[in-house]
Amino acid sequence: MSVEKIDTLVIGAGQAGLAMSAHLNKAGVPHLVLERARIAERWRSERWDSLVANGPAWHDRFPDLQFSDVDTAVRPDDFPHKETVADYFVAFAQKIAAPVRCGVDVLKVERLEGRTGFRVETSLGTIEAQRVVAATGPFQRPSIPALVPEDAPLRQMHSTAYRNPDQLPDGAVLVVGAGSSGVQIAEELMRAGRTVYLSVGPHDRPPRAYRGRDFCWWLGVLGKWDAAAQEPGKEHVTIAVSGARGGHTIDFRRLASEGMVLVGRTESFKDGVLSFAPDLAENLDNGDANYRALLDEADAYVARNGLDLPEEPEARIRVPDAACITDPLSTLDLKAAGVGTIIWATGFVSDYSWMKVNAFDANGRPRHQRGVSTEAGVYFLGLPWQSRRGSSFIWGVWHDAKYIADQIVIQRSYMAYHAAAGAAPDATAPHAIAEVASA
Repeated sequence: MSVEKIDTLVIGAGQAGLAMSAHLNKAGVPHLVLERARIAERWRSERWDSLVANGPAWHDRFPDLQFSDVDTAVRPDDFPHKETVADYFVAFAQKIAAPVRCGVDVLKVERLEGRTGFRVETSLGTIEAQRVVAATGPFQRPSIPALVPEDAPLRQMHSTAYRNPDQLPDGAVLVVGAGSSGVQIAEELMRAGRTVYLSVGPHDRPPRAYRGRDFCWWLGVLGKWDAAAQEPGKEHVTIAVSGARGGHTIDFRRLASEGMVLVGRTESFKDGVLSFAPDLAENLDNGDANYRALLDEADAYVARNGLDLPEEPEARIRVPDAACITDPLSTLDLKAAGVGTIIWATGFVSDYSWMKVNAFDANGRPRHQRGVSTEAGVYFLGLPWQSRRGSSFIWGVWHDAKYIADQIVIQRSYMAYHAAAGAAPDATAPHAIAEVASA
């Protein structure tokens, strides 16, 4: 059986894989993009029905295509619906003529013995590639803590399986995790008339907008998107922000005043009773401090630069604490509370078990510098904090893809010199090296 060969193989056709393909195209690097399902599949089949992008259309996009080019109804400050986001990526793939092959599972990647490159086993055959870019991103395998037994008399699901309130059995709902997904799902359920318990852990809580500018703009002008510092163990900070209903600031105290029952981090389960950490007030206070700090920095920026942006004193108003905050629950008897569903909005874990290469630490995390791994020829793209705070966002992954494409071009030039030097004795001349490097 013949083996297909390609210079660079990109695995994944989401935002990371398509950004990679765009830059490889521009650099003239032959490549192939493999996708296990459809382009941007997770946006279509692994998110809830009402989900919209968390960033406005003017900001969360690639520079070569606007959302209005795909849907003329989308305005710059709109938060596109998830189907529109998926359509955007399909349109972008078509615009750049990305060589995407859908419906292909990658089963194993391993280095070739005695020669350069990698052997990639797929569901449709074997491919040999000189380089491999793992563009599968950070959201690979849903993570559900092993707390509540699967046979407990209630329904449990990860947030990726949630679609809408009507799919859930009758009764109250406990949502565990108060990042963007968890709080948006919890609020949707509360507005649908459900009794909702929300387990709140440590989080950042930026304003959706302040003084007439979206928080994406503020993080940009304040230099926070490009922050390169990365504290070990804090590569991913839970951020509570929402573009739902036109975009609004998430305020946990307001949600509690409207009837949502807030509890601390979910710690343990025994005999039908969940126990919560006594950290609710601390988590809310820290989230509020993060919120106020950004307002302070924004005010200072306006004053320093003489910007004509209206003051917004109401943004600092604190909603009075509801009873669930002043006297928080330490335990919850699920049956007595009528809880029929637990939704685990507890994030994801990476799964690179299919990559049999020397590019991971003892915990299975990629070892890399700005996406260039410790295994020569292997690259990662779409990781949180890959090079900056914005790396896992649509616009951020674009910049990281450019860097990796540049590194691939450099390595190709060295290999081109090696091939030329072996074929022509005078290829070692300086002008020959320059010609190869610029090819």
